[in-house]
Amino acid sequence: MKPLRRCLAALTLVCASFAAQAQSAAIDGSGLAIQVVASGLDQPVFLTTPLNDPRLFVVEQTGRIKLIDGGRVLSAAFLDITDKISGRSEQGFLGLTFHPDFASNRRFFVTYTDRKGDLVLSGWRALDAARADPASEQVLLTVPHPGAANHNGGWIGFGPQGLLYIGTGDGGGAGDRDNNAQNPDQLLGKMLRIDVDRGAPYAIPASNPYAQGGGRPEIFALGLRNPWRAAFDGTDLYIGDVGQNHYEEINVLSVGQPGANLGWRLMEGQSCFTPANCTPAGLTLPLYVYDHGLGCSVTGGYVYRGAAMPGLAGRYFFSDFCTGTLMSFRLTSGKARGFVNLSNELGSLGQITSFGEDSSGEIYALTIDGQVLKLVPPQS
Repeated sequence: MKPLRRCLAALTLVCASFAAQAQSAAIDGSGLAIQVVASGLDQPVFLTTPLNDPRLFVVEQTGRIKLIDGGRVLSAAFLDITDKISGRSEQGFLGLTFHPDFASNRRFFVTYTDRKGDLVLSGWRALDAARADPASEQVLLTVPHPGAANHNGGWIGFGPQGLLYIGTGDGGGAGDRDNNAQNPDQLLGKMLRIDVDRGAPYAIPASNPYAQGGGRPEIFALGLRNPWRAAFDGTDLYIGDVGQNHYEEINVLSVGQPGANLGWRLMEGQSCFTPANCTPAGLTLPLYVYDHGLGCSVTGGYVYRGAAMPGLAGRYFFSDFCTGTLMSFRLTSGKARGFVNLSNELGSLGQITSFGEDSSGEIYALTIDGQVLKLVPPQS
């Protein structure tokens, strides 16, 4: 996600009336519409839920996790860390994920930028179903973030093997001036992977590429600029990586693919960046790339696996923060196929900060002005 000032040119699209947004769209012979689930949240940037929990947990960038229960936003916060965070530019409360065994162990994990601007990964415990224990924080990892306040990444999520993945930005500024993303001794510009069920405060999976040396052992993949939202679909990890001057990209990694180099800053999208005559050999190129004629800051989404719209099963939905365009494709035989741009039918959904998924596999989108939107069949 880029700062709001980067997207002022798109405001005429973003401010389209929601009446237009509520129209249905045809896709794969099925219908798709957008439903407002909640509004009035304070800069929501992520939505998730524990396994088999019907409630929605929404991260507000300003420092709180709010609960939506039965369509109502509860006034009391599940967790409030406003006193811990920094809030310049893209900083703040950034990520949330629940332990796969949350129902029994009450463990969950968050990411935020602290008062110094460093990215913090910490673990917490819940007192009950509606409240976190404010004294339970255990800081697991701090990623120093000197200089610029942008490109923090901050997405976290558990993979199919119960390992925790963490996306980090390249340290901010333009062009990855310190070449952090390609440096295996730096945690910036990476996808990290750790085992929070072993070790103190965590263990390193043996299959991590630098588990035996040669770089930081937490690294799973390198070469990211600003991974803004990722999601698992089975053993595939979809990553939206925000571009520099010309291109936005969606990358897909398999959990059996440790050590992949996603290219930045050697490449932006599928074009050389630094140096101009780079060698793409050995790099894992993006699955899908779009240029800045369609937007300027990708917001990664989810593959649809819900039950309400079976005709859309297997479609990946994502957006762009600057234009609010809902886009989709299918991963088929290793390629992105059947791309659709739904802006003509749905209009702009607003400045989409993130997508989310509930325990039934239904997909939601969040807007910076406080709305929670749900992808639904037209009759909804």
